[in-house]
This record gives sequence, C-alpha cells and structure tokens, in this order.
Amino acid sequence: MCSQPMFQGDAIKQFIPQREPVLMVDTLYNVQDMDIKTGLTILPDNVFCQDGKFMEVGLIEHIAQSAAVFAGYRALQNKMPVTLGYIAEIKKCAIYSTPHIESQIVTNIHIISEVFDISLFSADTYCGEQLLVSCKMKIFTNNNEQSNSN
Repeated sequence: MCSQPMFQGDAIKQFIPQREPVLMVDTLYNVQDMDIKTGLTILPDNVFCQDGKFMEVGLIEHIAQSAAVFAGYRALQNKMPVTLGYIAEIKKCAIYSTPHIESQIVTNIHIISEVFDISLFSADTYCGEQLLVSCKMKIFTNNNEQSNSN
C-alpha cells in the first residue's frame, strides 16, 4: 500500500502544466533521488474512460504526466521554472490490463539517464498488486518554454 501523500488534489498543479479535463495525476506519494511514486483515482467523468474502464491511452498519458510531475518537482526544488515536456519515444511497452472506473492506480518511475533536455525512464503502473503497464519512455523538456502553471 502507498504511504501518506506528499501532495494531493490541486496541490499537484504546481508541478505540471496539464489541467482538467486531461490532468491524469492527482497524488504525489514520494520522491527519492531518481525515483517518484504518483497516483490517480479514476473518476467516471475521466476523458479516457470508455465502457467502464480506463483506456490504454489514459495509462500512457498518466505515466507521461507522472514524469512531468517529477520534472516539475525537481525544478521547483532547484528554484527553477516548471517547463513543458513532450513524449519523444515509448519503448518496451506492455499493457497487461486496464483498470475499472473508481480504481486507484499507482505509478513508480525510475530515471535511467538524463542527457541535455532528454530523460529516459522506466515506469510500472499498478492497480493494487496487479501490474497494468510496464514501459520505458523518453521525455524531451523544452527549457525555452515555461508552463503557465506558476
């Protein structure tokens, strides 16, 4: 089970430029060195829900936004602005299952490497003990573009 959240609800918005209806992270559980744990409670009005389930594209967007929360958190800790990021590549992606509405998903991200404005990380998303998605993703951060969330 997850630890007590560090940030939840609207407090997440300080780290990430996304807003409703496409905000796909609602909880930051912890950050340690090169690792972060985030979460999302899947509500019935989520734009990525269909036929009572959270679609695959929603899982991928949740992972990408979890990485954005990580980047935003680190930027603010270093007194830097939160910048926009873009998915550059998704590799070795395996989607095993999609969760039902009202489920709570948790994502663990580990930064593998960072070179200039590109970060490579691995991600695993769970619903309870069930692994939903495992992938590697590259994110390009455009440090010349700042988000309007601050």
